Amino acid sequence: MGKRRDASAAETSNSGGKGSRPITRKHLETGFAELGLKAGARVMVHSSLSSFGRVEGGPDAVIDALKAIVGERGTVVMPSFNHGAPFEPGGPGVYDPLVTPTSNGAIPDRFWRLPGTFRSLNPTHAFAAWGSDAEEIVRAHHTGTTMGPASPLDQLWRADGSVLLLGVGFTANTFHHVVEHSVGAPCLGERSEQYPVRMPDGSVEMVATWGWRDGKCPITDSDRYGPILIASGTVRQTTIGSSRCLLFSMRDCHAVVSRLLEHGLPPHPPCSRCPIRPRRVKWTVR
Repeated sequence: MGKRRDASAAETSNSGGKGSRPITRKHLETGFAELGLKAGARVMVHSSLSSFGRVEGGPDAVIDALKAIVGERGTVVMPSFNHGAPFEPGGPGVYDPLVTPTSNGAIPDRFWRLPGTFRSLNPTHAFAAWGSDAEEIVRAHHTGTTMGPASPLDQLWRADGSVLLLGVGFTANTFHHVVEHSVGAPCLGERSEQYPVRMPDGSVEMVATWGWRDGKCPITDSDRYGPILIASGTVRQTTIGSSRCLLFSMRDCHAVVSRLLEHGLPPHPPCSRCPIRPRRVKWTVR
């Protein structure tokens, strides 16, 4: 699987400036199909709406194009994270899945609000999902790990899922956190912080989430592994409007990232010798 550039992308690659033709849903569908996205696909999407240039129909056009390609037998998952914003000074003090916005951009923030989309109850890193496996994928997220075993992305990986990056780099690829957990990275807490969450019955409960690391991973918090994954020939690429779009399987990504974490990426040591540990904040629990 090497680089590919679809005809529609070539025709509209200069779109997005003042007075230029907007990107349409048809352009998006053609580009996604040429990337290799198919009916029945299970895909995690990270995106930047502005990366396309002008999009006719805005976020809805991108979402509708994704749904049209994967169909009802497929599943689309997007981040719906708030990164702890509700619990900062001046915030509401509670995560409400029916109200709390996501800080992941215009497309995901529109996605979770649409009918037929299910949103998980993790207090800081909720996922939103639509499609055949959507409800099952997010149902128990708040009772388990944020990115570890049985988490939404772990389920997607085991179902041969893929990652679609729309105008964003590999640093946005949340799936690499699943890989970190699978190799036992000591820098992430599994359920080491607790926050208030408004439950479906209206009650408020304390729900556990992961503890973010107290420092940056030199391998996954940078674009260090991206070029290596691309060089493996397993990433499909195209341009839609002015957006660089990449599609790759979680299985291929796991193979590359796990190898780097287990053996290190000079001059950085492997996870087992890295001194970074989970942070400690007012919400940290044992």
